[in-house]
Order: sequence, then C-alpha cells, then structure tokens
Amino acid sequence: MAITRSRYRTASSAGTLVAFLLVLIFGSPWYVDWVNEGDRGVFLETLAWPAWNFDTDQSVRDLLAADLKAILLVLFTAVFITLLVGAQLASARGTISAILTGWAAYMFAAALAALITAFLLADASIGGAVVAAAGGAGYGLIVGWIIGLATMAGRRP
Repeated sequence: MAITRSRYRTASSAGTLVAFLLVLIFGSPWYVDWVNEGDRGVFLETLAWPAWNFDTDQSVRDLLAADLKAILLVLFTAVFITLLVGAQLASARGTISAILTGWAAYMFAAALAALITAFLLADASIGGAVVAAAGGAGYGLIVGWIIGLATMAGRRP
C-alpha cells in the first residue's frame, strides 16, 4: 500500500504558520516602533503585543522574557490547536467550531506564554504574572479570530 501525502495543510499547521507570521511581522521592532509613534487604533496596537527585540539597553532577563514570550506563543498555539482540533467530533470542514477552536487555542497560548515569561522578568511577582496573563488573553481575544480562520481552512484529522 502506497503512502500518499495530502497537498492540503492540516488545521494545526495552518494555524501555527499564521501565528508565526503574526508574531514575526507584527512583533518586530520596526512595527512596534511604528505603532508607538502615534495613535494607530486598538487593533494595530494590540497586534504588537508579543514584541520581540534585540535592544541592548534592556536587562538580559527582560530581553529573554520578551523573546521567549514570542517563541512560546507560537509553540503553545501549535500544541493547543492540535489538542483542540483532535477533540472535535464533527468531520465537516469549515464549520464555526473550527474558527472557535483556533481562536480559543490562541487565547490560551497567549495567556500561558505571558504567564510563564512573567516570572523571568527582573521584578517578577505572582500579581504581575496574572496581569500579564490577562493581557495575553486580551491579545488572543482581539487577534485570535485570524488563527481561527486559518484553522477553518486547514484539514482536520
């Protein structure tokens, strides 16, 4: 029996690819600087949340935490989409549940990435970690629909 590979992306890989592109483009120092120059609106300012940078003026801990947050966001997105998409019972492609699955996975991933990396900051505290997780969940709420659309377009197992 021959093993054939599908030309279509799975929901997990499609959602993870879009999450990677969102973090790479909108978390870049150039985009974050552009957003900080003026009032760009809630959506464009929210897109800059998982900001990664190479700034040498920051402490090493803060720089590591910012970069690790962006990396963990992409990794956790892959994990949560895989777990949530595999749990869906409907085999119909393109349902509303696929959008909500990707959206929820991105919210969970952003909150968990922010929670974990908040403990790496120089002034780490439990209260600060909870506030960071809430900020991550807010980011996922506003931006996660993009990941939801990507997972809807992907093939589910």
